Amino acid sequence: MNDSTTPETPEERHARKMAKKKAARDKIMATKTREKGLVIVHTGKGKGKSSAAFGMVFRAIAHGMPSAVVQFIKGARMTGERMLIERHFADLCRFHAMGEGFTWETQDRSRDIALAEAAWEKAKELIRNPDIRLVLLDEINIALRYDYLDVNEIVRFLSEEKPEMTHVILTGRNARDEIVELADLVTEMELVKHPFRAGIKAQPGIEY
Repeated sequence: MNDSTTPETPEERHARKMAKKKAARDKIMATKTREKGLVIVHTGKGKGKSSAAFGMVFRAIAHGMPSAVVQFIKGARMTGERMLIERHFADLCRFHAMGEGFTWETQDRSRDIALAEAAWEKAKELIRNPDIRLVLLDEINIALRYDYLDVNEIVRFLSEEKPEMTHVILTGRNARDEIVELADLVTEMELVKHPFRAGIKAQPGIEY
C-alpha cells in the first residue's frame, strides 16, 4: 500500500475502485436468495425478440432442463431453430409449430383464430406439465394483438395455473398492457436500422 507521500498508480486506483464496487455488489447479491418461475416478455418493433427467446431455450437445454416451444403465427416456413431442436434436442425440447403465417398471408381470420386457440390449448398442456421447466410462446403477442385469444384468460392462467418453478416466455411486438403488468421481466427491442428497408430480403441464419 502506498504511504501518503506516494501517489497511486493508475493500476492501484483501478484496483481500489473495483474492490469497492465488488464489495457493494456482493452486499446486494447476498439479499437475492429467492428462485421462482418467471414470466418473461420480449416485445417491441426491433428485430431479435424470438432470437433472444430461443437463446434462453438453448441455455435451458444446455442445463438439461426439459423445455417446449409453441409457435402461434410461424409454422409455414421451416426455421433454423426448429431444425436444430428437432434433429438434435427432441429429447429435451418439444416443438409445436402451429401457425400458418401472418394474417395478411392466410387471409382467413376464422382459421387464424382456430389455429391460435389450438396453439393455446397445447401451451396450457405443456405449462401444466411439472416436468417441463421452460415454455416459449412464440409470437403469442401477435395473436393477442389481433384478438385471436382472450388476454384475460392468458393472464388468469399464468397467474393461477402456471407451476411455481416453470418459466414462460411470450414474444411478439405490441405486448398487451395486461401481459406487461403480469410479467417479471420485460424487454422492449428498439428498431434503429433494418436491412429490409434497404431492399434486402429475409435470409437464412439471420431471420429464420
